Formats: sequence, C-alpha cells, structure tokens
Amino acid sequence: MNDEVFRVKFWGTRGSVSVSGPDFRRYGGNTACIEVQCGKRRLIFDSGTGIRQAGDALTLEGVDNLDIFYTHCHYDHIIGLPYFMPLYNPMMNVRLWSGHLAGIMTTREMVKQFMRPPWFPVEPDICKASLGFRDFRSGDTLEPFPAVAIHTRSLNHPGGCIGYRIEFAGRVLALIYDTEHEAGKLDPIVLELIQNADLVVYDCTYTEDEMPRRFGYGHSTWQHGVLLAKAAKIGRLALFHHAPDRTDDELDAFERLSRERFAGAFAARDFQVIEL
Repeated sequence: MNDEVFRVKFWGTRGSVSVSGPDFRRYGGNTACIEVQCGKRRLIFDSGTGIRQAGDALTLEGVDNLDIFYTHCHYDHIIGLPYFMPLYNPMMNVRLWSGHLAGIMTTREMVKQFMRPPWFPVEPDICKASLGFRDFRSGDTLEPFPAVAIHTRSLNHPGGCIGYRIEFAGRVLALIYDTEHEAGKLDPIVLELIQNADLVVYDCTYTEDEMPRRFGYGHSTWQHGVLLAKAAKIGRLALFHHAPDRTDDELDAFERLSRERFAGAFAARDFQVIEL
C-alpha cells in the first residue's frame, strides 16, 4: 500500500434525514459519513446512516484500527453508529473523538446517551471491539497518529459543531459542515480552515433564495461555498449535506451552475471516491 495515499470516500452525503426513491438514485440518500484514508490508517467523520455500509466494506478489507470523529451529535450525524458492525468485532480497535460539547458532555457520555434503551435495545457495553473515547476542545490540533495533523475550530451551528482541517503528506482536506454563513460576509474561521486546501467539503443545504426562510437553521449554500472557494484559493469544492428533498435533477443543476463559477466544484454522491 502507498504510505502517502490520501483518499476520501463519501458514504453519506445527505443532511437531516435519509431518503430513498427514484428521485435520489444518482446522489444517494445516506446521511453524513465520510471515510478518509491516510496511508495505512482510516478516519471516519460522522456516523450517519452511511456508516453501516462503510463498516461492511472496512470489515471485508480487514481494517482493524480506525478513528471516528464527530462534527456534532444531531441525529443525522450519529444515527448509524449502533449499526456499525466493527463495533461488535473483538479484533477491532476503535477510537471515538468529539469536541463540540467540551465542558458539557464527554464523548463517552454522548455515545452512551443515544445508544441505550428505550432509543436502542442495548448499551455500548455490548460492543466487543476495544473502544477508546477522546475529548478535545475547539482550537486543538489533533494528532491521532504520526504524520497526520487535524486542526479544529468551531462552526456556526445550533448546539455547536466542529470544522476540521486534515493535513497529510503535503495535502489538505477541509470538512466544513454544518455551518451557517452571514449574508455578505466570509467567515474568517472558515477561511482559515480551508485556505489553499486541495479539497473542501462544504455545507450546501440551501440556496441563497431559500436562506431568508431558513435563518438560524445552521446551514449554508452552494453560492456561498463558491465565494469561499475563490477567496481561499482551494483546489476542489464538494457540495455536501444535500437537503432531503433535493432531487438528482436539482443537484445536477446545482453542480452545473457552481462549475460555471468555480471549475473545481461538484455535488458529492454516496460512494464517490476522490484522490487527493
């Protein structure tokens, strides 16, 4: 295996709730889950419904050590964790990281809160994998293993959210979701996280026309993502966290319009793989 491979796989690209049906076949219906491969190591960001299939694939590959990072713990970003089969494999080592609730709730407490009766039939102690829980604060730089640096900052989202900048082998991936922009302003925190990044995954739930009716929901638009991409001189922009009612045809149109303004833009799809 190439020790410097830096690869992103989208296992879930929707926001709010998973969807299915003929209007969602091309882009998929799983909620947020992104796998990042850094050399021989695997990182997963969020455990939306997409993490179930990610777990099956990782098991087939024989992966036995991974880290799961949370942006935040709204349902669409956590709901798949109890169905992540590596948790029940005694040969697995899994570390779970969170920082959006620093000083309020630990990562261990967060997982125990949503993985227990009556919301789920069993508690985390049923898991056979070796589980580790890591807490951090926004602004910390994380080093889950040598040669990888993960910078963290707070995003504008109800209840808190962490944005990540992952640096590995001279390349940069930035994950900026969920976040709400202020009209007419480029968030300096977001600009710091995405500056000169090779790939930015950005919250494009709404359009600018929809934003006046969605103020305070904690999400952004593909139009604003394009403005940020140009200002920060990034390589590629992945439109992410698609609204659950956003059809394939609508996302095709958003992709086309965004590319007219920024050539590196594309609408992320479930199971899509990007090499950095």
